[in-house]
Amino acid sequence: MALFLPNRYAGRLIVVEGIDGSGKSTQISLLSHWLRSQGYAVAFSEWNSSPLVRQTTRRGKKKEMFTPTSFSLIHATDFANRSESYILPLVKAGAVVCADRYAFTAFARDVARGVNRRWVRNLYRFALRPDVCFYFRVPLDVAVQRILGGRDAIKYYEAGMDLGLSRDVVESFRIFQGRILDEYEAMAEQMGFRIIDATLSIEEQQQQMREMVLEALGQRLRAGVLRIPEGDTSAGATALAVLQ
Repeated sequence: MALFLPNRYAGRLIVVEGIDGSGKSTQISLLSHWLRSQGYAVAFSEWNSSPLVRQTTRRGKKKEMFTPTSFSLIHATDFANRSESYILPLVKAGAVVCADRYAFTAFARDVARGVNRRWVRNLYRFALRPDVCFYFRVPLDVAVQRILGGRDAIKYYEAGMDLGLSRDVVESFRIFQGRILDEYEAMAEQMGFRIIDATLSIEEQQQQMREMVLEALGQRLRAGVLRIPEGDTSAGATALAVLQ
């Protein structure tokens, strides 16, 4: 984790990572709601959501214009904008930011596309170090079945069709996700991921997350994190608490 800048602020940054179909988005949403119910000011961030590059990203995907390197750079731009205009100010103000994907997503996906590992990691050296990063470990076949069971279609870049892995979109998706999974597994120990067995029930996974968060951040949550007005756990209250 020496790649990132240390968090010397009052707020905390909690991150979830995993391949598509790992269930991480459900779990970080549940954790966010639970933290709010405990009275903490909580904000949420997700991958590839900056308004600065949203239209450019959509246009590039629609016309299938991105190379692996340009795709990496557009995501890094998105991440930089969200970090500087949203994540960092909130952490400085004392909020808990829960992020559905972080720089590790680029480390896994971009390298799986053939981009140089060292080059990609260097792009994100400005990022704030997460206080806790959960990695949802799931067998590839389970993840693929979940995605195929819940989607009408798999998107072009999501399936790695730009890499020429297979003419069949499902097979290409399987191969590409397998490459991403390999990258996550290679990073797990090095990056200090807290591993969650994503084949457990939703309730069991959530309980493990809560216990790990309290174990890792308990004292810092009680002593430093911004609180919201008692009884008001809405997202609007969170934003108001942070701005005050």
